[in-house]
Order: sequence, then structure tokens, then C-alpha cells
Amino acid sequence: MTEQQAYEMVGQRSGYELREYPTCVVAEVDVQGDFEQAGSIAFRPLLNYIQGNNSSRQSVAMTAPVVQQQSIDMTAPVIQSTGDSQQHTVAFVLPRSVTLTTAPIPSDPRVHVREMPGRLTAVARYSGRWSQSSYERHVAELREAIAADGLVAVGEPRFARFDPPFKPWFLRRNEVHIDVESPTARASDQ
Repeated sequence: MTEQQAYEMVGQRSGYELREYPTCVVAEVDVQGDFEQAGSIAFRPLLNYIQGNNSSRQSVAMTAPVVQQQSIDMTAPVIQSTGDSQQHTVAFVLPRSVTLTTAPIPSDPRVHVREMPGRLTAVARYSGRWSQSSYERHVAELREAIAADGLVAVGEPRFARFDPPFKPWFLRRNEVHIDVESPTARASDQ
């Protein structure tokens, strides 16, 4: 069975879950293409990396989900969102046992390994096709729900897919992730 990214459920809200994700390590690729092409374009270099196309020729277990985010600029933390950009970052979350120090160095220069800090994330789950219109609708609904609950979105939303492309579309598990903070946390930082 495929390992899934670890998290702690903080709460169940109307239309979404609030999750605390610990620090994790990801292998990611920046790709050019529209929303629906980005995952397919990035999949092969990422799969090759975890199958041993790395400095130690070591295989790394596949985990779920595959995460996609629109790249805003080269310095933004990235893992797909709405907008006109054709630049996306697609990431495989590496198993919990892999750290930044123990992760094999990619042989393919398109693949980058980095550590993502822990974060509080609002997550809306849905099934269906991997279309941009469905993703955008779920992002808009999640943004509305978190605003109604007094949370503040931080960073760009991410699209998470858990199933292979051959799984029937109506059985696929998809999620929209938006990192959040409470307004009181933001005020106390100032």
C-alpha cells in the first residue's frame, strides 16, 4: 500500500478539514504547460528519480499525493493554482523516513529536492476529473469557507491527487490545499 503524507487532523469545519502537516521532504520539477498537462509532463522525471535515477542509484518508495502548484516567481515556496501562468511545480512527497540529508541527489538537473516546513492547511476533498475548472471551483469554495471562519490564506493553493490516471474519474480522490493562519496569530507576530 502506498504511504500517504502524514498530518494531524486539527478540526473538521463546514466543507473542509484543518490539518497540521509536519516538515517533509519533496522532490519537485518545474514544468511549462497548462494545468491539465503539468502533472503528466513532470511525472516521468519524478518517477525516474524515485526509481533510482539519482547519485546513489537508490529507489525511494512512492507516496501520495502528487502535489501541483502554479509557480508565481522563482523565490516563492512552491509545490497548481488558478491564473494565466503556464509555469507549474509538481512534487512527490518523499516518505517520512527520508530527510534532506538522506535524500538521494537527483541525477536529472530538472529534479530538485527540498524541505517543506510544517504548516497549518485547510483541505477540501473531492472526486472527479483532473480539470482546471473543477480545481478552480473547489479553490473558490475553500477560500470562501476559510474566510467565513476567520482564517487567513497564506501562499498559493495546491492541487493534490492521490490516484493513478487509469482509475475511473468518479472514484478519484483529489484535494485542494490552502495554507492558513488565524488573524490573531498574524497580529501577535507584529
